[in-house]
This record gives sequence, structure tokens and C-alpha cells, in this order.
Amino acid sequence: MHDAIARLRNNIGKVLFGNAAAIDRVICCLLARGHLLIEDVPGVGKTVLATALARSLDCSFSRIQLTPDMLPSDVLGVSIYDKATGEFAYKRGPIFANIVLADEINRTPPRTQAALLEAMNEATVSVDGRVLPLDPPFMVIATQNPFDFEGTYLLPENQLDRFLMRISLGYPSADEEARVLDVRPANHPLHDLQPVLTRTDILGLQQNVDDVKVDRSLLDYIVGFANATRRHSGLQHGLSPRGSLSLAQAARSTALFKGRAYAIPEDIIENILPVCAHRVIARSGAESPERLLRQVLESTPSPA
Repeated sequence: MHDAIARLRNNIGKVLFGNAAAIDRVICCLLARGHLLIEDVPGVGKTVLATALARSLDCSFSRIQLTPDMLPSDVLGVSIYDKATGEFAYKRGPIFANIVLADEINRTPPRTQAALLEAMNEATVSVDGRVLPLDPPFMVIATQNPFDFEGTYLLPENQLDRFLMRISLGYPSADEEARVLDVRPANHPLHDLQPVLTRTDILGLQQNVDDVKVDRSLLDYIVGFANATRRHSGLQHGLSPRGSLSLAQAARSTALFKGRAYAIPEDIIENILPVCAHRVIARSGAESPERLLRQVLESTPSPA
């Protein structure tokens, strides 16, 4: 199990340099059956990270380049009239894949963004009066530019809530950037990546995450933290029960990633910002959600 995780980590590291933390996050998100939102400025490796994960798995992969003129049917699929049979035949869209890269998700209108909601929450697609299941594992990795960039739409709160984690990559160090210029990983190294895990491997790891023990004191810690966010004067909306569930599942995944069959308080603490910051709303004029969450964390008694 740990060898499998190490192989996946090392394979992605062949093309994404100097950002081991981001690689760890994307793997933990996959193991937790979650979806990942990568938000950062253009050109820092968001698409490279998502594509490297997909190429490292022997699973189906599709990439959706979202644009302002894209329709929901471009994502979900469309029924086409067949003259030979006189009936409509449903042609599946790119959402029917194990790993789906939704590139620049905030450049498409809210109507098309909403087409992903059911798929991300229920792993199903409703079309023509039918409910079609999506084959597991199913993970959406979405990238977006900062909302103040030209031609972007804000993601609604209910859409953000479907993502288990939101992360940013940041700029590489001088040495790592020089290495990127030398190797140019988005060209040959990325296309040369070979799968190191099968679909069965991933499903087994996800089941192992579900079996990770979370003590009742840790569950109470999560509930106490969530209640504290709902009472904080700087937050208009605190963490929802779905957010609490996501935090617990991320802690299980982190524990397994680190080689344990049980979670500890540190597994929860290190997931607070990536799991919770995009789920809470700060009041007008208040500090950033990240800073407010740190304040709540400092005031919440830890079982440690």
C-alpha cells in the first residue's frame, strides 16, 4: 500500500518540480474520493499537475477546456437524432471519465458550471429522464485563475462546496524554475509518463481510507471547531456539516498517506485551510477566511 502511494508520488514529481506539498494534497484528495480545485495565476503548473496525476493512473481521462460559450451539453453529452433508427441516441460527454480535468472552470458561465454539480456530489448524470452512474473512481480536478482576472466568473458557494480541497501552487524557487527551463516538463517528460497504479489499486486505497480509525475525541474536536466558526463574529457563514464530513475524510486520507491506520489531531489541523477556507464566508471588512480560521483553530481545545 505504501509502495503504491510512493510510486504515484514519485511519478508526478518527475514533471512537477519543487512542490511536494501540492503533490501530496492531490494524492490525499484522490484517496479521499474528493474533488480538487487548484486556484492560481496562469503558468505555474496547474494543468501539468492535474495531467500528471491522470497519466500516472491506468484510468480513463478527459480534459474539458471551459470557455465562455460552452453549454451544459458540451460537458454532459447530448441526444442526437439517428435517421436510420428514427430515434434519439445519447452521446456521452467528457464528464464520463475516471479523472476529469475541468480547465479554467471560472471562465465558463454559471449555467455550465452547474452542470458539474450532480456529477460531483452524486457521481451520476441525469439526462433524458434517466440517471446514469459514473464509474468509480471519479475525480474532478478543476483549475481557475484568480477571480479578479479578466473574463472570469465567480464560482457560487454551492459549487465551491463540492470540492474537498482548494489549493494554490505559488511560484517555484529560483533553482526549481531554472530546472523547469532546462527540462521543459510540459513537453516530453509529461507525455512520456506511464501509469504506475491501476483502477483496482486506487479503489483499494480508497477503501483503506474508509477503514482508518477516527477516535470519538477527534470527531468532537471537528464538531467543536465547526461550531466555533459558526459563532465567530468575523464569519457570516461558518462550516457546514458537509464541511465537517469533508474535514474528517481528509484527516483519514492524510493518516493513510502517512502510513497510519488511525488519525491524530495533526491530520485534522493540516487540512483546516485547504478543506475549510473555501467553505466559509467572511463578513464585509473582516480579515481573510484563512486568518479567521487560524483564530478559531487557536481557540478550539485540542484532544492532544
